[in-house]
Amino acid sequence: MRSLQFCYPILLHLFLFHLLSHFSSPLPLCRHDQSSALLHFKNSFSLNSEASHWCEEYIYHGFYDGHQASYPKTASWQNGSDCCLWDGVTCDTISGNVIGLDLSCSWLQGTFHQNSTLFQLTHLQTLNLAHNDFNFSPMPSHFGGLQSLVYLNLSVSKSAGKIPSTISRLSKLVSLDLSRNYDLRIEPFPWKKLIQNATNLRELDFGVTDMSSMKQSSLSFLMNLSSSLVTLSLSGTGLQGNLSNSILCLPSLQILDLSFNEDLKIQLPKFNWSTSLKHLNLLSTKSLGGNLPDSIGHLKSLNYLALSNFELPGTIPPSFGNLSQLTFLRLRACKLQAPIPLSFWNLTQLTSLDLSFNNFSGQIPFSLSNFQQLTYLYLYGNYFSGPIPNWMFDLVNLTWLDLSSNNLSGHVEFQQFSKLKNLQYLDLSNNKFLSISFDGCANYTTPNLQSLFLSSCDINSNFPEFLTRLKNLKVVDLSNNKIRGRVPKRGNDSEHYSWITLNLSYNLLTSISDLSMMNIEYIDLSHNMLQGDPPIPSSSASFFSVSNNKLTGDISSAICNASSLEVLNLSHNNLTGPIPQCLDNIPWLLDLDLQMNHLSGSIPTNISKKNSHLKTLKLNGNQLVGPLPQSLVQCKQLQVLDVGENNIEDQFPSWLDALFQLQVLILRANKFYGIIPSRFKIKNPFPKLRIIDLSNNFFSGPLPTAYIKNFKGMKNVDKDTIGLNYLGNNSTDTNLVYFDSVVITMKGFSIELEKILTIFTTIDLSNNLFEGEIPKVFCELISLRGLNLSYNRINGTIPNSLGNLRSLEWLDLSTNKLEGEIPVTLTNLNFLSNLNLSQNQLEGMIPQGKQFNTFPNESYAGNSKLCGFPLSRKCNKDEEQPPSEPEKEEFGFGWKAVALGYGCGVIFGMVMGYVVFANGKPEWLVATFGGETKKNGEKKDEEQGQCKLHHKKLIRNLSY
Repeated sequence: MRSLQFCYPILLHLFLFHLLSHFSSPLPLCRHDQSSALLHFKNSFSLNSEASHWCEEYIYHGFYDGHQASYPKTASWQNGSDCCLWDGVTCDTISGNVIGLDLSCSWLQGTFHQNSTLFQLTHLQTLNLAHNDFNFSPMPSHFGGLQSLVYLNLSVSKSAGKIPSTISRLSKLVSLDLSRNYDLRIEPFPWKKLIQNATNLRELDFGVTDMSSMKQSSLSFLMNLSSSLVTLSLSGTGLQGNLSNSILCLPSLQILDLSFNEDLKIQLPKFNWSTSLKHLNLLSTKSLGGNLPDSIGHLKSLNYLALSNFELPGTIPPSFGNLSQLTFLRLRACKLQAPIPLSFWNLTQLTSLDLSFNNFSGQIPFSLSNFQQLTYLYLYGNYFSGPIPNWMFDLVNLTWLDLSSNNLSGHVEFQQFSKLKNLQYLDLSNNKFLSISFDGCANYTTPNLQSLFLSSCDINSNFPEFLTRLKNLKVVDLSNNKIRGRVPKRGNDSEHYSWITLNLSYNLLTSISDLSMMNIEYIDLSHNMLQGDPPIPSSSASFFSVSNNKLTGDISSAICNASSLEVLNLSHNNLTGPIPQCLDNIPWLLDLDLQMNHLSGSIPTNISKKNSHLKTLKLNGNQLVGPLPQSLVQCKQLQVLDVGENNIEDQFPSWLDALFQLQVLILRANKFYGIIPSRFKIKNPFPKLRIIDLSNNFFSGPLPTAYIKNFKGMKNVDKDTIGLNYLGNNSTDTNLVYFDSVVITMKGFSIELEKILTIFTTIDLSNNLFEGEIPKVFCELISLRGLNLSYNRINGTIPNSLGNLRSLEWLDLSTNKLEGEIPVTLTNLNFLSNLNLSQNQLEGMIPQGKQFNTFPNESYAGNSKLCGFPLSRKCNKDEEQPPSEPEKEEFGFGWKAVALGYGCGVIFGMVMGYVVFANGKPEWLVATFGGETKKNGEKKDEEQGQCKLHHKKLIRNLSY
């Protein structure tokens, strides 16, 4: 018995040793063929560290979960080591086969070859190659051979071409993500086969790929996944047509993203919603009509709801208060109206609320005061009135607050915002009844404020010096106010550098106590009453505008140290001296505007030496001399060149025809001279030119027929373009958009077009010494809006072919030597509202009918042989009757609107006629002039006085 007791411990130890040996045996080594395949796959790519930055950007903005950091995982892969221990590799514990590969954010760069050794890993179940750079190579068809795949992710990998039809063989797929590959497209057949075969799909993300060829019937196949589909993202894929709202009724669906498909229409269901829905994003899709249904209140699990440009006229239903789990709510541009229901008070979990661009009116609803978790609040673009409520300053978690473009009123002490310690973004701009005061801001601190927009807020004070203490400020817009005095200076240095200056020498830095303004990137102080020398932007500034102030003095060469500038606008001041020679040191400059100052000297010859990105150069309205520097030909991206109203003396710069992007060319009122050449070296000169003004110079010889014939930009303007497009930059931030402007002459009025519509076209060759006949090539410019050939020596007859210019709105051929009759074909110009044929040698009867019944006597003065209405001179026909009431045109308006221009000058009538045509009876026009006409007894000069006050405002409202 004792011997048995002695043996028990030994037996126990032997058993435990055997058990431990069994479980501690090494895992099977990775199979040699699979290890070799992985190494070959690794070696087919290089490593690009730059890829880490944009991968981290996606992680930061929430496009990618980022569960693994960005680093080169394949760097640990070495020949002779167990591939099952390599980063990103997962093996089956029994067979040793590679079953998982995660190389997301691994810095891979290169072509993904069709015969890649990756496809030898036929046991793969999960494959993640997201956030790499495959150099826009076609997606290999051999993916269809990996038929064990359950998870496949190629998002943000720069894959391109067609998604291969073989992808439909992956019948075991549960998750497929091919999103954000902009050049990758899927067509109906592989889509249909994929949906039919992969019946277990739970997650499907094709966001920002190309699905534009997909028909409505193809999308209906999604209903085959009704029992399995949990996540569906087809954002920004170009889908179009009417989508059945049954997609919102899939029983298992939790995440649905159809956003940014502007031609896709869907109607929200009135019942049978998928009650499991947690995330619904329909931003920038279209509604098939109807109000926001009461049934939306059944989505008790919903935490993310985003609708924009979704027409839902009416009010928010009270059932909205049932969505108590909502944390993100965006109902932007949905035509919603007040009142906001009291049940909104229940949405206490909201962290982001966007009700912008709707029709809400009245005071900002007090129910919003309950949202203590709010970090983002957007209410801009509504009709909210009254003061900013005091409770808003108690939303201490706010980081973004946008109340711009409303009807807010009252007085605001800016120091109240100091309670919002987390505030990063504040926009109160375009509230014309709101008055902001900075009194008492001496101790004001909002340490996190980065963006401040106070444009058009009736600020009537000196420059708010407290801004100099905001250390994180990057964006400042104080434009369109009455801020006066000088921009404050910093430090005790003798140069008195401004608070926005960064480029200081090391010695100077030691004397400045606060370098808080080092990160200013966007500065707009335009349209104020600032005085003194122009401030110098920091080296980090990309946008800098101090236009329309009272600044004086020279432009300091220190401005050239602002090496990050893209937009520099010093226009409409009283600046003197030469243009700095060093402007070519600003390599990324896109828009340079120095117009309407008193600058002198010649245009620097090296202004474009390095500025190959320059798109806009406006130097008009100065005192510049000398020739136009030929170095401008290096600015291949130049779209707008305006050097009008200077003293430049030169021949026509024919070398400009090499600038294929040029759309606006203004040489007006200089000393240009000579014959414009009829031959040129470039095959198609000025192909995009839309506005050309050579008026008030000394050009001679025949009209430039050869150039006119090649003005393709005036022939092929697309009138069916949706929306209004303007010349300017392409910033995605609507607050930072810069639009090009230009001064043109319309019938004696000098008008500044603050925005240039891309469909606007005009030719002004007036006040020169041109001679010869009007060339018939003008008739090819079918998109031309304005033509001015007045004050030249043009002879011959008016071509009948001018009647083909159906878009023409004004025509001035006055003060020439034209003869013959006025062509009857001109009555076909349905939009012609301004005509001047005076001071010629025309004869015969003035054409009758249509818009010709609206032109005054002055249109024909100085032609002694003309007769007929509106002249008192008869055409030897005593029985001639006055013209009948102008007939209504097929375009939907009569010429009564144009006739309103009699008392106000022709341009005013043209504007109103154009607006009535486009918009019916616009509210702003009725509000400005009322619904009644002037009494018969009122004086004409009173009418003209009123019109002069309004004509420029009308032009601006047109954004013409």
